[in-house]
Amino acid sequence: MELVPMGPGFGVEVKGVGILDVASDGDAYQAVREAFEEHSLLLFRNQPVADDIQVGFSRAFGPLELTKVASLGAGSFYSRLTNVGLNGELVPVTDRQVLVAQANALWHTDSSFKKVPALASVLSARVLPGADGDTEFTSTRLAWERLPAGLQAKLADAIATHSYANSRDQIHPDLANAEERRALPPVRWRMNWRNPKNGKRALYIASHAYAIEGMDDRHARQLLAELMDETTKRDYVYVHKWNNGDVVMWDNRAMLHRGRPWDYSKERSMVRTTI
Repeated sequence: MELVPMGPGFGVEVKGVGILDVASDGDAYQAVREAFEEHSLLLFRNQPVADDIQVGFSRAFGPLELTKVASLGAGSFYSRLTNVGLNGELVPVTDRQVLVAQANALWHTDSSFKKVPALASVLSARVLPGADGDTEFTSTRLAWERLPAGLQAKLADAIATHSYANSRDQIHPDLANAEERRALPPVRWRMNWRNPKNGKRALYIASHAYAIEGMDDRHARQLLAELMDETTKRDYVYVHKWNNGDVVMWDNRAMLHRGRPWDYSKERSMVRTTI
């Protein structure tokens, strides 16, 4: 297996081992798991992507999350991110599916709004619209290392509140419907997590976060915005330009990501599994 560096201090392309190898071979899994813990973002190119293959690869790393209510693929292991409707038609730009894509353009970590957060996400390209629709990544582990010692001490035991509705309300007040708001009440998480394999800490924030225990709302939102700005400065971001057959896996404990817009008159279909 060869690891080729990609991002500014994080992320590697994995060569010589594919997702089928990981799903069927313990040694391949172990090598890729070690790369995941160390580099946080993995890229596999030219993969034989299909739903069952992606699930087999993802399940090697742990139990899979069921897709939340009111989403394409709800109740299954697949979250389908697309502007194609149930009857195969392109949906209008005002459709909820496009609004969800716009909400995914906010910097976030997957499932921080759930009672069981995500270890990792696996995203595969199925249909691409052309050159647009990049996905951007940045390391919250490196962001934590850049914080002044005094701010690290302040955040050492800090607790933030995350809510699915908080990020969706930034796009449209009705994007998170009543069913989702009932199913996904606010949750509380530490603002830094330690990787149990290597002891490295990472900042844990997202567009879903809106409050910090012991701080008034204005100061909490200001601090969260400042932390987000520091983490996502352009020099610290890796931009992934998708090719057919690409499969990308990232550590939600140590990464932020966001999807970029594309021409919504062109079809784009991606499939995510979450561990």
